Amino acid sequence: MTMRLDYMQQSPALFKKLVEFNGLIHDGAIEASILDLVAIRASQINGCGFCVDMHIKQATIHGERPLRLHHLAAWRESTLFIPRERAALAWTEALTTLAPLGVPDELYERVRTQLSEKEVSDLTFEIMTINAWNRVNIAFKVVPGSYDKAFGLDKANLA
Repeated sequence: MTMRLDYMQQSPALFKKLVEFNGLIHDGAIEASILDLVAIRASQINGCGFCVDMHIKQATIHGERPLRLHHLAAWRESTLFIPRERAALAWTEALTTLAPLGVPDELYERVRTQLSEKEVSDLTFEIMTINAWNRVNIAFKVVPGSYDKAFGLDKANLA
């Protein structure tokens, strides 16, 4: 696969702002381990190979267990995720694949049993951001692994 264009080079100011925005989210209320799971799950749903690859490597660097990464696509059936993670993953799926009538109140109430209002808000911004990254990387066919060295992902030892 050949990348269509280098959006980082073509739109450097916009790329920089999205990176900065993403950084603010990672300084927010949600722990990095959940942000990793959310990024991977949204990327799986959207079919973004670049982002799935990148976020699995990041999660590995952050100490995530390989079995949990393998179970992520089937998190509902897995016993490896705690209720807080399950709430975040359910919210991720609902916001990544918006239903015609929006997000059900029942889901919101279930998520609120595990996350504070601030956490739900920060998580929503994370989901918005990973979906933006998925869309730009899919649009321009960014090749999985192509920025590993530049982003420090080679440290995951998953080549």
